[in-house]
This record gives sequence, structure tokens and C-alpha cells, in this order.
Amino acid sequence: MSSEGKESILFFLLSGEHPTLPHAELKAVLKAFGVRYEVIGELAQLSRLKCEPGHSAELIYRTAFTKACCLELAVSRAEEEEILSAASDVPFWEFVRPGQSFRIRVRRVRGASPDISVMDLEAKLGSVIFKAVRDLKVDLVRPDVEFLGVLTEGMFFLGLKLSEVVRPGFTDRRPSKRPFFHPTAMMPKLARCMVNLARSRPGELVLDPFCGTGSILIEAGLLGCRILGSDINAKMAFGCLLNLRFFGLEPEGVLTADALRPPFTRADRVVTDPPYGRSSSTAGLEVREIYEGLLALLPELVEEGKMACIAAPSQLGMADMASEAGLELVEAHYYFVHSGLTRELAVLQVP
Repeated sequence: MSSEGKESILFFLLSGEHPTLPHAELKAVLKAFGVRYEVIGELAQLSRLKCEPGHSAELIYRTAFTKACCLELAVSRAEEEEILSAASDVPFWEFVRPGQSFRIRVRRVRGASPDISVMDLEAKLGSVIFKAVRDLKVDLVRPDVEFLGVLTEGMFFLGLKLSEVVRPGFTDRRPSKRPFFHPTAMMPKLARCMVNLARSRPGELVLDPFCGTGSILIEAGLLGCRILGSDINAKMAFGCLLNLRFFGLEPEGVLTADALRPPFTRADRVVTDPPYGRSSSTAGLEVREIYEGLLALLPELVEEGKMACIAAPSQLGMADMASEAGLELVEAHYYFVHSGLTRELAVLQVP
């Protein structure tokens, strides 16, 4: 992926499943590929970045929480008169030619601007486009060109849609649909997000030393990473291998091993969700002992400057533990699982 070319302001429509993870994941993927960007603004389910349009399709395919990417054409307050005035200044003839078909859709984020009718606004924006370019056709199914408007936090953004991702694969990869199932398995969206937060790139070796049923390794493998896993439970390790092969993935290895006495020496990224449940799942160790041991090993497993993404119970205090281990806490996000568990996703760097 090249970082050469003309920079533009793009806006990315994000999932509403979490307030911070979609923004962070998008930026992590950009950083992983060395794409220069500047954050223009972050609003509810919308991230505005100055970067190159040519990267959008590949970028949002990799992410778990990005829905679409648009070239920003107009911005205004979420007042109908101001929206239509801003749209009138857009040179639509640069994006859609006479004889082509187009579609305009408006998305309302979290009930934003309830006084504005989305259907009426779409119709009025369509009229603006018709006035700007003659002999156009409306095609609501397969248009040649699509424009997207977003209402969020009292603002309106209008853009030319560059790419959109529909991901049926996440549903197909739910833990219950794999050959080997365990109720503690991580959902694929969160697993992919963790792989991305670690700045993983195709061809790099991603290690999960507490691999369980393989959720993280599956997502890393599907993104083109080499994958290596271990679990102290032989049944889990075997089940992980079954699941990987079910999705056509062949790991560097899946071992039955104690993660705190690893039989491997190096990886490009460590992405993992250690156990923090019953003593049987933690091999009799206290949860804090597991994390302290893992963090102490990271400088041996990962080269200087490389990242790890580790899930932990929120009450554990990963910032202090990372500092004690000589690691840099790059960012942390909190993900509610159920009333008894909120995960902290900690992104750590080996200095």
C-alpha cells in the first residue's frame, strides 16, 4: 500500500458498537501500513481524516468496526437550509457525468437532529444534484455513483462514497459455528480489532500464548499474518487447530504449553486474552500472577518498538503493571462484556 498521492479529507462511517474502539482501530491500521494522516475530527460514529483516498477500500476491509469511507464534499450545521446551501456549492459534475445513475442516502447517528426528516432531506439533496448535472438517473439498487450524508452531533457531512464493506463473515465465524466450541471464546469482531490495534501486518508472526479456541489467530490468519498459538490445555490446543483448519488456515504451530514458560522465542506481535476465570482455567495461578508473568516476558518475545494487545479484567490495573514491567501503555479501551466483567484492551509497546 503506497503512501504517495494527493491527500484529501475523508470521513469514515463507523460502527456504533463502542465509543472509542472504531476510531482507534482505524488509526492503528493506517499506522500499521505507514499511511500518513491527520485527524480533523472525531464525532459519534464518524472519523474525519486527512489522508489519501486510494487506501480506503483495503483499509476498511481489514477493520472490524468501519462501515464506509467517503470523500468529504460539504460540511454544515445540521440545519436544513444550511445543508442545502452547502450542497449547492459542491461541483457534482466532477463526480457524476451526464447519463450516469446516482443515489443519495442520509444516515442519522444515534437519533441526531430528530427534527430533520431523512427522506425529505434525501429528496431535496437529490434535486440539488439534478440541477448541477443534467441527464442523470436515480438508481436505488446499483448506482454508478453514490453520495452519503451523515447527521451526527448537530453537524451534517456530505460525501462521495468511495468504499463500503459488508461483512457476513463475522456472523459465519461466530464461536458457535466452529467445529470446536467453548462458551468463553471471544467474538470475531473484537478479536479482529485486537489484531489491528497491535498494528499487525500481512506476513508478520502473530503469537497468542493463551489461544483457547483460536478466535484471535483466526482473524490474524485471515488478514494474512503468520500465526502461532499455545494453550496449557491440550484439548483447547487441539480444538484451536481444528478451528483454524476449518477456515483454511495453517498455523506455524499450535502447541500444548505453559505460556509463562514458552517454547518459542520471538514473534512480531503478541495478541492475547489470558484466562481470568476459575482456578482450573488459570492452572491454579492467581490472575495477577498470569499477567505479571506475561508482561515480564514481552521484551523477550517482541522486538523493540513492536506492539502487543492484551485483554484483561478492567479492575486489574494494566497501566501500573505495564509500567512496572518497563512497557509503554500506548492506549487502553474498556469493553463491557456482562455485569460481572468489563475487559480492558491494553495496547503495549516494548520500548
